[in-house]
Amino acid sequence: MFIAIIILQTSIPLIGYIPIGPLSITIIPATVVIATVLLGTVDGAIIGGVWGVITFIRAYIWPTSPLATIVFVNPIVSVFPRIMIGLVAGWAYMALQKRIKRQSLSVSIAAILGSLTNTILVLGLIYVFYKAKAPQLYQINMEKLLPYLIGVVGTNGIPEAIFSGVVTPLIAVPLSRVIKRRT
Repeated sequence: MFIAIIILQTSIPLIGYIPIGPLSITIIPATVVIATVLLGTVDGAIIGGVWGVITFIRAYIWPTSPLATIVFVNPIVSVFPRIMIGLVAGWAYMALQKRIKRQSLSVSIAAILGSLTNTILVLGLIYVFYKAKAPQLYQINMEKLLPYLIGVVGTNGIPEAIFSGVVTPLIAVPLSRVIKRRT
């Protein structure tokens, strides 16, 4: 079911990415964290990996931006950060569950960390792998690449993390209660 949701979110406009002016707020990390909370860390990493593979394939056949054809053809940039969403969120959720009584707070913090993991890894790996090519690819002065990427963290990453931190517990907590009642 979560793989189908990820496929829909990556295929249908406005379901997985919310365009706000020139920016595109990614809400798919919330889906990965919901899967992680409900199914476990390994399954969350697999769901994240599916998103990464779709991102990798789309970079070749239906890119979401000109940048995608350059950076997301590298599976370390397109797949690895998505897998890490499930792992980081899962580990955080398990650790927080033992310390925090309110499940919604544990889920919220795990969602924020998962979303930030995606943002920081994608942008950090873009910097690591493409900084030498940045002047040609992005028409950016090399000295401005890092501030540009940090700006993207502020304009995209922070709103995405806030979205995940608010919406994920609203969905995951009631679903986890329903699942517990049925088992």
